[in-house]
Amino acid sequence: MVSDAAAPSTPAPPVRHAGTALVTGPTAGLGLAYARHLAGRGHDLVLVARDRTRLAAVAGELRRTHGVDVEELPADLSDPVELAAVERRLAEPDRPVEVLVNNAGSGLKGRFLDHDVEQEQAMLDLLVTAPMRLTHAALGPMTARGHGRVLNVASVAAFLPRGTYGAAKAWLVRFSTWAAAEYGPRGVQVSVTCPGFVRTEFHTRMGVTPGRGPLWLDVDRVVADSLDDLAAGRALSVPTRRYRALTRVARAVPDRVLQRLQTMGR
Repeated sequence: MVSDAAAPSTPAPPVRHAGTALVTGPTAGLGLAYARHLAGRGHDLVLVARDRTRLAAVAGELRRTHGVDVEELPADLSDPVELAAVERRLAEPDRPVEVLVNNAGSGLKGRFLDHDVEQEQAMLDLLVTAPMRLTHAALGPMTARGHGRVLNVASVAAFLPRGTYGAAKAWLVRFSTWAAAEYGPRGVQVSVTCPGFVRTEFHTRMGVTPGRGPLWLDVDRVVADSLDDLAAGRALSVPTRRYRALTRVARAVPDRVLQRLQTMGR
């Protein structure tokens, strides 16, 4: 499991520069692991996050540890003005972004009517509007160059009738797999990863205590597998055989049956 603590100050090893990667939500959890893995693979980074203090700490760690260039881009992706600044960065022709990782996300604990509608709107903006707009901004330059990669982070919740979070992730899965087929022939690889329970602070913020059972995944494995699947041109990446089996079953069983089972479990 990746720690959020800063790595000790050690001389950075030489790296093979593999182009610039932009990662949203890189200060904790999956996003932090993506930033570390991409830096380790030789990518310079553009890191997008709301918390300036944590962003600066992560950027400093990655510069020291991996010897890559790290650009800090503070932005709240649920704010249209700040989101537009990230779109402009992706579209800059003289500073191309080779890899986009749409990772930033949040969830709401409870049922739909437990939340103010503005809370639901903010989550929808972050989970759907932001990755759609950032993917659009990235695809133009990538298709013009004839190469580039986009990785969208969804969830196994996309295959289950689990409220607006699952619905948003289902949209991201369909959008991503369509984009993979549409833009793959033009040299751009698009992939969507659908992890289940991952031992990160995301679930802690949702009031779920990370466990050690077979459904709980190591963050480094999820990230490494999804990046490998992206490089291999696989449009859909589901980590581990257990979760691949679960998603196959979920797609075969009618929603009304899944909803009844979930209601029985409450």
